[in-house]
Amino acid sequence: MNQEQIIHHGDELYRALRQREPLAPLTRRVEDISIDDAYHISLHLLDRRLADGERLIGKKIGLTSKAVQSMLKVDQPDFGFLTDAMVYSQGQEVPISQQLIQPRAEGEIAFILKRDLMGPGVTAADVLAATECVLPCFEVVDSRIEHWQINIQDTIADNASCGVFVLGDTAVSPRKLDLATCGMVVEKNGAIISTGAGAAALGSPVNCVAWLANTLGMRGIGLKAGEVILSGALVPLEPVQAGDYLTVSVGGIGSASVRFS
Repeated sequence: MNQEQIIHHGDELYRALRQREPLAPLTRRVEDISIDDAYHISLHLLDRRLADGERLIGKKIGLTSKAVQSMLKVDQPDFGFLTDAMVYSQGQEVPISQQLIQPRAEGEIAFILKRDLMGPGVTAADVLAATECVLPCFEVVDSRIEHWQINIQDTIADNASCGVFVLGDTAVSPRKLDLATCGMVVEKNGAIISTGAGAAALGSPVNCVAWLANTLGMRGIGLKAGEVILSGALVPLEPVQAGDYLTVSVGGIGSASVRFS
């Protein structure tokens, strides 16, 4: 794929994001689009958002759990970028009906870094040493591809289907926990809808962050001190709409809640 095509498809995803109008899958319209092409499109989409005044504040790992991979029919993780326009805090109402197209929420563990990580060669021990704290969070994914009819290239180009995210207000050191065995419970409108554990995401959320650092490092991109890193879902995606209220509780860390409007 040449640069003109990359810009064209990045621009159309940007318009879909701003206008909340989904597109037909790129993989149906673009012959032989590669994963590398898709990441270049994603970077152009990010450039458009930064040109609007958004600020890069972190990265996200997607498609880390077998449940989510099976749901979306993909077979490997991916990554995307987080900006300050995407983040909400505990207790804030999230206006998904005004901002997103076809949102789905997933419970995750967020990492806040205190030092840079640059792959390749980053280990789980390196991740723990570089992490200031972890927090419970919700990522609300969204797809600018109609009806979530995505292949891996479609979701990568679409910034790993990132929508917004909500950080809880409890933070603990990851060195005090076994993140592989910590349990997660998600409730929707007062009823438990899913449970999971840290091992659901590549064996541990720590492994996910190491994967991200090493994968980005091969592209010359590092994880930076102060950044938020969303480490991937531990439970299946849950469709949400205005009026829904969700809570996620993570053993040893705490809980986060969100109300959607």
